[in-house]
Amino acid sequence: MTSARGFAVIDVETSGLAPAHHRVVEIAVVQTDPVGRVVREWTSILNPEGPVGRTDIHRITKAEAESSPRFRDVAGEMVELLTGRAIVAHNARFDIAFLRAEFGRSGYQMPDAPHLCTLDASRTYLPDLDRRRLADCCWACGVRLDDAHTALADARATAHLLAHYLDPHIGVGPLAEHVALPHLAARTVWAPLPPSGCPPRPRSAAVVPVPAAPGALWALLDVLPLSTVVDEGAPEASLPYLELLFEVFEDGILTEQEASALADLAKVYALTREQVQATHGAFLNALAHRIVEDGKITSHERVLLRDAAAALGFSDNLPERILNEAWAARERAAGAPARPLPDTWALGEPLRAGQSVAFTGGDPLVRARLEGQAQAAGLRVTNSVSGKTAVLVTDGKDTTTRKAVAARERGTRIVSPAVFAELVAHVLPADSSANSPTTTTSPTVPSTRESADPATVRAWAAENGYQVSIRGRLPSEVVAAFAAANAN
Repeated sequence: MTSARGFAVIDVETSGLAPAHHRVVEIAVVQTDPVGRVVREWTSILNPEGPVGRTDIHRITKAEAESSPRFRDVAGEMVELLTGRAIVAHNARFDIAFLRAEFGRSGYQMPDAPHLCTLDASRTYLPDLDRRRLADCCWACGVRLDDAHTALADARATAHLLAHYLDPHIGVGPLAEHVALPHLAARTVWAPLPPSGCPPRPRSAAVVPVPAAPGALWALLDVLPLSTVVDEGAPEASLPYLELLFEVFEDGILTEQEASALADLAKVYALTREQVQATHGAFLNALAHRIVEDGKITSHERVLLRDAAAALGFSDNLPERILNEAWAARERAAGAPARPLPDTWALGEPLRAGQSVAFTGGDPLVRARLEGQAQAAGLRVTNSVSGKTAVLVTDGKDTTTRKAVAARERGTRIVSPAVFAELVAHVLPADSSANSPTTTTSPTVPSTRESADPATVRAWAAENGYQVSIRGRLPSEVVAAFAAANAN
């Protein structure tokens, strides 16, 4: 029997988003044993034989790339590093798609090796996160992520994240299917490809270009929970795609090239055209609700939403319409009258304005009436069931619908139309503490939304000697220090 070697954790920095057209400009492989302990590291800048793409993100210059090996020069080394190991990456479909494309250009067919995506797996091991970027998952596990957007640093952090998932003494413990991956990988056949002996070109310690500051849109997206976009109708299968969509919009601009590459990304994630359209629409709706959250809509925010909608191919009148709908929903939630519960109340926890409710099945006319009453009472009617859904309304005749299954899995409260009619007639005013966006920050630390946008906090931190990355969740101690310094 072939013994299991373990995992090969990979990360790539690329010249763009589309594996069919763009190239890998840096790659790292961190080998681990079957329980996630690091045994070897390998990394190199690569010559993409063309543009290097966003230097402001990956910080690799054209001159550095041109003096580095091409992928085909180190393809044999890559085969040696990956053979017999299960592949691991954060948002694995993206990295593996680029790896497969590079092997193809080198005349080598990469086998379908077993793999684990630490982003997808975070829904099991870290179920309460709002966002699932590598920085968010590492923060939740106490894993350091220094020098983000360099292949080796990201691969190292992903390897430590993997070890956290596989530790039987932490959280839910490792899933049997994940423990079995190295054994499956040991049986995967990689065609021989001798190493060339070409030395890798790691990053130098020289001064690198300063990354561009996040755009204004990023301040809104940074703490926007993915579950909010799912509530607005994005399919669950789109979550890894959504994380990349958020990342693309971080600088506030979706270039024509990036917009074109989204179609290629959709293919990488096996999303249909209808699913992509639903995801983009849900993204804009969630962004509109985020904009009105603070009780004002600035002209700049209107422009950001308009530009985002245009880049995603929506009509000119959509942004204003969804902003108006989001504002109306906020006003309904804020203005919901307090109505005392009857003495005979026996329906458990009442609903509060601003909470989300979902419907599945039932008489279409009854459902339409109840949805209208729910909106009038200040509730949000969503197209899916997430961790923030207060109740699912169903007649119970079809228990196999996607929403019904999700509600049972999440422990969401399920009620009949008759019960919901009573609940919606006695909706209480919003409870700000119960309805504020979920955060993994300590309750005693003001959120960056309450004090300042993340870009402002990062600028203050840099001026005062704090080490913070340009992306990801801000450390709680930095937020607390900022709040204390600006208390007056």
